[in-house]
Order: sequence, then C-alpha cells, then structure tokens
Amino acid sequence: MGKEKKILLVDDEQDFLQLMKFWLESKGYSVVTAGDGEAAIDLVKKEELNIILIDLRMPNMDGVETIKRIRGFNKNIPIIVISAYVDDPRAAEAMKYGISGIFCKRKDFQEGLSLLESALRVHKNLKHSS
Repeated sequence: MGKEKKILLVDDEQDFLQLMKFWLESKGYSVVTAGDGEAAIDLVKKEELNIILIDLRMPNMDGVETIKRIRGFNKNIPIIVISAYVDDPRAAEAMKYGISGIFCKRKDFQEGLSLLESALRVHKNLKHSS
C-alpha cells in the first residue's frame, strides 16, 4: 500500500507526545512532533504531512490559535484535536476551522486511531472526487 502516512503530533506534554508517537509508529505511521504551536506551524510549512493531531491546551499559543493560523495557508490538511477534557469549550471553537474530530486523551488510543484512519479515508475520498 502506497507510502506511509506522515502525522504531525503537537502537544506540550512530552510524556504523552513520546507515548503517542511510539504507539502511532508501531501502527506503521511516520510521526513528526512539535511541542508548541509555533513549531507546528513551521513544520506544516516545511513538511509533506497527511494529518495533524494537536492538543488544545498549550502555553503561549493554544491549539485553536495554531489551527486558525494553519488554516490561513493550508485549508485542506485534516486536523484532529486532542483534549484531556471531553467538553472543552475550546473544542467547539476549533470546530469553526474545519477539524476532522476530537480525541480525548483519557480514552483508549485505539479510538484515536479509528478517528485518524477515518479522517484520512474521508480526506483521500474528497481529494479523488474532483
């Protein structure tokens, strides 16, 4: 099956970042990481990415602001929001910028993987339907 999918994983919690990176790589994905919004924006501009998983709550620039800035130059890349809080009000705000879903950190990673694969499938179908 084609080249491996490249994921940008953005989170300021290093433990979660490393655990999620290791887990996604074990599922065959290529993963690049960023610890904050500024680094994420730079990577989106430089790298050939398939999808972004981004934490909502980060210091300096939160996930919503980062998504807003990414959407300023890349409207198409699928973005999944990661939150430790199921009913985070920022998640509703992030929805305005066209996210593919929300993954709760407290849930099983398998649920996150299902959401990720679904977003990639939908995105691929959208790209091929032109």
